Amino acid sequence: MADPRIIDISLDEQTIIWRNADVEQERRIAIFDILEENLFAPQREHPDGYAGPYKVALRIEEGRLAIDMAREDGTYLESVILGLGRFRRPIRDYFAICDSYYQAIRQSTPQQIETVDMARRGIHNAAAETLMERLDGKINVDFDTARRLFTLICVLHIKG
Repeated sequence: MADPRIIDISLDEQTIIWRNADVEQERRIAIFDILEENLFAPQREHPDGYAGPYKVALRIEEGRLAIDMAREDGTYLESVILGLGRFRRPIRDYFAICDSYYQAIRQSTPQQIETVDMARRGIHNAAAETLMERLDGKINVDFDTARRLFTLICVLHIKG
């Protein structure tokens, strides 16, 4: 019986050089939310018909995103590799707007915070749509899962 969802997700800690408390909180929330509810359905059929649930590991390899998938028991299934060229600008923009957001939280009015947060959500939503397009034909994900995965992709790109 198919169970197309992620039950465990990890990031390659060697890829992540540095992260502050705000970024760590974003990472924790994204992972918690993914594990609570997600749609993750690799499109390639496995010979034995396995269709989830999945353990997923994200890493950056030679400038590309590797999504390693394993069965519930941890047995490796496959990896999907995505070029990250189309994500360079959204990642850069997302980091910039997040910095503005965290500064606004500490020293701005509620209206200013809301304005920055709307911009942040706009960038995040557009990047999630791009991720869904890039995964098309490889892995079927819903919008919320794509948003959370984009957050984790950003965490993998922190260089300090």
